[in-house]
Amino acid sequence: MPHPPFVISIQSQVVFGHVGNSAAVFPMQAAGLEVAAIPTVVFSNTPDYPTLRGQALPAAFFADLLRGAQERGLPERADFLLTGYIGSVEVARQTAAFIAQAKADNPDLFYLCDPVLGDSGPGLYVPEAIADVMRDLLLPLADLATPNPFELAWLTGQPFTTLEALEHARHALGMGSDARLVVTGCTLEDTADGHIESIILGPEPPSRHPVRKLPIALPGTGDLFAALIIAGLGHDLSLAQAVEQAQQLVAMALSHAKTLGAGEVVLSNPDFRKALLTLSQDR
Repeated sequence: MPHPPFVISIQSQVVFGHVGNSAAVFPMQAAGLEVAAIPTVVFSNTPDYPTLRGQALPAAFFADLLRGAQERGLPERADFLLTGYIGSVEVARQTAAFIAQAKADNPDLFYLCDPVLGDSGPGLYVPEAIADVMRDLLLPLADLATPNPFELAWLTGQPFTTLEALEHARHALGMGSDARLVVTGCTLEDTADGHIESIILGPEPPSRHPVRKLPIALPGTGDLFAALIIAGLGHDLSLAQAVEQAQQLVAMALSHAKTLGAGEVVLSNPDFRKALLTLSQDR
């Protein structure tokens, strides 16, 4: 029996709720992927609650975890590497060095960078120094990035409302010539009313993937979406197929959360879990 696809996931972790690795690990595992989760911060919950406990991992502690991953040969084993929220400049720089070495040791390693920096409502919610490291060190290493419109506009200094302007922003991002970009939650001038789009940009012509906009916006949505793209790619779907599958599954999770009146993504929907297990059984 072949080994399942192996993912190293470097992002936040919370005690309660579903953001970062707490949103990403279960769906990837349920889809039949093996996951090594490395936290960048450990918080009690998301910042949307009245109190927030925990902290970003101390740089020396985080470096020790990365060293342990290297000692176990995880970068050489991995098929995918995923990064999300990072809570300190030191950890961001260590993450970039780890990924550069991992890709040197394993040229087939596929790196998805989800540059978790902010959103149109709250604006930038990490220090600019962390955002700078993501732009200057992490994104140039990425095979795929999944920014939302606010993040792409901030990283490039180029707001966009048309597909042409979006293409210009992609080129300004400084990723490799073969790298691809999935801009999530887009509303362009010609987007159909009541819809948002995920738009794939790369060496080939753009592809647009509209879905109906749900009347709900919850923490963890982007983290879940990126993880589901990895799950799809791990099952040999094309990027376009993986994006559309991720859109469908995220919609399930958001609709279930709305039904429950939850304040963040919920992963307990039986149909959501069944769809992930179906993916697992397809291997």
